[in-house]
Amino acid sequence: MARLRKSQQSLKDWSNQKWRTKSGKKSSETGERYLPEAAIKKLSASEYAAGTARKRKAMRSGKGKAKYTEAEKRAFLSSTNRKRSSKKKTKKK
Repeated sequence: MARLRKSQQSLKDWSNQKWRTKSGKKSSETGERYLPEAAIKKLSASEYAAGTARKRKAMRSGKGKAKYTEAEKRAFLSSTNRKRSSKKKTKKK
């Protein structure tokens, strides 16, 4: 069997993560965060509520996306076995 390309492997990994909302309903209907099941389990009720509030605020202002809270980032990265990428800031001259 041929080895998967990096993009194919990434898609396979993504589909195995079982992405959903906590309620199981569509995010566009409820305004909830769409996260991997394991990340949802790692978040406390208040952390999940904070992320949902941020998402709903963004939806009200006409945006489809909202930045993740720090707790959501930690839960996502640890549930997907990823490390936070370090972006180097370059100084403008």
